[in-house]
Amino acid sequence: MALRVARAAPRPKDIRPVAFFKASSGLDDLTWNSAFHILTSWGLRLQGVPVVYFACRKGMTRCVLGTNRDAPSQKPPCASCTYQSKTLYTGAQVNWFGFERNAQLANAIQNLSLPELMEFEYPFQSSTQTSIPLGTLVLPGLRWILRRHNLIDDDPTRFFLREYIASAYNVAVNFEQFLVKTNPQSVIVFNGQFYPEATVKWVAQHRGLHVISHEVGMQPMTAFFTNGEATAYPIDIPESFELNQAQTTRLDAYLQKRFQGDFSMAGVKFWASMQGLDETLLQKIARFKQVIPIFTNVIFDTSQPHANTVFQDMFAWLDLLLERARHHPETLFIIRAHPDESRTRKASLETVANWVQNRSTDDLENIIFVPPQQPLSSYELIARSKFVLIYNSTIGLEASIMGAAVLCAGRARFTQYPTVFFPQSIPEYTSMLEDFLAADTIEIPAEFRRNARRFLYYQLYRTSLPFGDFLESGIRGTHARLKWFNPHSLPESAALQTVTRGLLQDGDFLLGE
Repeated sequence: MALRVARAAPRPKDIRPVAFFKASSGLDDLTWNSAFHILTSWGLRLQGVPVVYFACRKGMTRCVLGTNRDAPSQKPPCASCTYQSKTLYTGAQVNWFGFERNAQLANAIQNLSLPELMEFEYPFQSSTQTSIPLGTLVLPGLRWILRRHNLIDDDPTRFFLREYIASAYNVAVNFEQFLVKTNPQSVIVFNGQFYPEATVKWVAQHRGLHVISHEVGMQPMTAFFTNGEATAYPIDIPESFELNQAQTTRLDAYLQKRFQGDFSMAGVKFWASMQGLDETLLQKIARFKQVIPIFTNVIFDTSQPHANTVFQDMFAWLDLLLERARHHPETLFIIRAHPDESRTRKASLETVANWVQNRSTDDLENIIFVPPQQPLSSYELIARSKFVLIYNSTIGLEASIMGAAVLCAGRARFTQYPTVFFPQSIPEYTSMLEDFLAADTIEIPAEFRRNARRFLYYQLYRTSLPFGDFLESGIRGTHARLKWFNPHSLPESAALQTVTRGLLQDGDFLLGE
């Protein structure tokens, strides 16, 4: 397919190129985001838009996906990764970068403590003559690969931090040179949270360049492109927008399947089946005045840096809830761990189950813990709840649609619109929690449900760009496989037309109805 695209592409137009970079969405395999990356670049090339790739060839001593947290000395699989990149970029303009260790930087970080490494900045000789926040840039990726938010202060963790910092600086230096050489009009990166792409984004934005990031969309085989932070999911919904009858029917049909557990995200189907509340749990619920479900998140997820605006992290929030639970024995609190916390090959090493054990919540009669692998219906819990507690889980959006009162503790994708109760400080949050626990009824603004439905509709049907004509699921659901297709059909697709408008005409990356 790469060769067919190269042969079918016309001579590039005499305009500034679009730069592409992804180093954290797969090594020698085709993940969904790797597929969106290559298909989008192919679609532009087939329209005569000049494309330049910034590509890694042993340019990092430890990339995120090439890190073996159990074997720090193991190097990434650079040969097979480079081979795949060369194949995908057949016939294209590629600028490869290798690694050269900066001796002064190495000396500066060699003996730093973990907190010092996490906050480390270093002078960056660019057009802006500023310092680059290397510690901040590498943290989300390190937390993701170590499967924890609160890092352990040990030799392996400090080693990974130093190698990530050295590699991020190398990426920055080489990408600065790449920008001078190619003078692109815009830069497209995967995700923008893992350090290679985060560093490229930082350098590009400090030169005033237009940066677009992408992630998997809400629908199967779809991508989300944005001028903002892809993992924060910014959406501009006109205030005048209201769902018509056809859109209402379409959304309700989706929700009916969703409430039965029939959905997938990024190729992952969390539930083979969903179970209702058993008789034992129902009998326990009946012994209490009220029931409050608590829905948690995966602590190392790339949404968490955006979420931690009120609390330091999710576990600080859970600590507060535990304290409040001790003061309210009349209320049953059901802690529901996120199903992704135990996903194969991606299981968290800092879990809600560990928190429950360390805090001895079993000693409290009014706390129940539901582990991630238990297919208990969260929606039945919501239906029986007085109100719902979330950190930044999407189920808060669904609970609002169901008509439940939702008290949110972390910034979520949907809190950019009034959809849930979202206090902006810990004292304000605690006060509202206590008011809700004591209240006979909770008045929910009508706009919450309206905005929740509008937001979900946009996520599903306006921002999720469909690539299913060119992709199918691989052997594993988290991986994609290219279909054979006529290259000329790619730029004619709705997804590529939307991306092209967003890039070249300052569009909004929203599908038309």
